[in-house]
Amino acid sequence: MRILSSLFRSGTRLSGLVLVTLWLIAGGNAARTQQVHLDSNGAAIQGSVIGDDVLYSIGGGRAVSMGGASNMQSIGVGLGWNSNLICGNMNIATTLQNQLNGVTNGFQTIMSSVIQSATSAVASLPALILQRADPGLYNLLTNGILQARLDFDRSKLTCRNIANRLADVAGGQVSWDQLAEGMTLKNVLGSGNGDAVSAVSQAESSHGNDGVPWVGGGNAGGSGQSAIRVVSDVTRAGYNLLNGRGVTDTSSIDSTTCGNRLTCQTWSSPQAASDWATRVLGEREQQTCETCTKTQTTPGVGLPPVIQEEYDTKLKALQDLVTGAKPTTTANLEAAGSDALPITRGVVEALRDEQDQNILGQRLASEVALSSVLEKALLLQRTMLTGAKEPNVAANDLAGKAIEQENTTLEQEIANLRTELELRRELAGDSAMTLIGRHTVRADGSRGIFQGDAVPDRLDQVQKARSGNP
Repeated sequence: MRILSSLFRSGTRLSGLVLVTLWLIAGGNAARTQQVHLDSNGAAIQGSVIGDDVLYSIGGGRAVSMGGASNMQSIGVGLGWNSNLICGNMNIATTLQNQLNGVTNGFQTIMSSVIQSATSAVASLPALILQRADPGLYNLLTNGILQARLDFDRSKLTCRNIANRLADVAGGQVSWDQLAEGMTLKNVLGSGNGDAVSAVSQAESSHGNDGVPWVGGGNAGGSGQSAIRVVSDVTRAGYNLLNGRGVTDTSSIDSTTCGNRLTCQTWSSPQAASDWATRVLGEREQQTCETCTKTQTTPGVGLPPVIQEEYDTKLKALQDLVTGAKPTTTANLEAAGSDALPITRGVVEALRDEQDQNILGQRLASEVALSSVLEKALLLQRTMLTGAKEPNVAANDLAGKAIEQENTTLEQEIANLRTELELRRELAGDSAMTLIGRHTVRADGSRGIFQGDAVPDRLDQVQKARSGNP
């Protein structure tokens, strides 16, 4: 920026005092942050036109921290978590065979102990069994089978108890697998099959391949079925419910039919809403089928990268209005602002006349971006809470807990931004503003006081009087 160069190029001679005075008038308080030098073109001022008091009084350059983020990749669970604890894989025939053959402790161990402590007549009992058809043979085999059956039932019950404890502690896919098995058992019994053994056997042999009821009433997570995507599925359901549509509707909503509903004003389709949700919060996919990857997770980037993208968009729109590249129409003003913090023509005109245009414009754009993203975050929270009321989701306690965790994460993101904004404002107004204020006081105290002429236009009046008297 060159303020005085035109005066020098026109041949005007200025004293050093006048030069400094004009420089101070041109720069004001902001001049203290600039430098004046002489070159072939005359006197020039270089430096950023930013008043330090303005910078710190508004709380710094940007409202909150911003930054980009790389694309998040889906991560599957390891092999140790990727298999079911299937008690139905226990085999009664193998148990009986190993019990009678002595491979596992049970019937033969007990009988050997009895034989060793019996008389010689009893000790010859195995020979009697092999040599003649004795009624005792039947009793012996019957006792062995009963003993093996008891051991089998006890082991299976222990397996069930361990599975339940694992579900209580680990949760996750273990609980989803148990839910899938339970739903299969319910369906088998509901089909009219009253055979308890057959029903339990079918439920155990399903290995979770039938999935669980999910959004819309269909099953998900099983073999050949779509995965259970908690964040995106619930967000889509909530979007459709808030717009009075079926929960499985995937069509877009035209702006002419949207009306005053915030969800369709913010996101044009259920997919757009779920994409925004999964980018911020991430995603957790659950599957119950035997050969599937049980759990896959995708981390979310959080709100700061989204604010950065929104900031770039709002700053460009605001700069176009200030520079006159775009007219201040209603549509352009709405593009530069947000519902909570709109931009008016008066704000644009004030920025055009502002010396600290860059810093104030960037700060304003950051606050608009922050308010815009917070509006979306709060709307997403409302959408997910509505989606959680979908009957198939509401009946699933596992899904309810997962949604509650995601809402807690979103609340924490919002709270972090609010805390950071408050801290920036408090810190910017402490030491920095104190230093600037003390410097201003010292500078003002060291200046000479200019005493104005008590008689206005006295020199002009004297000149006129002389010109009237020859």
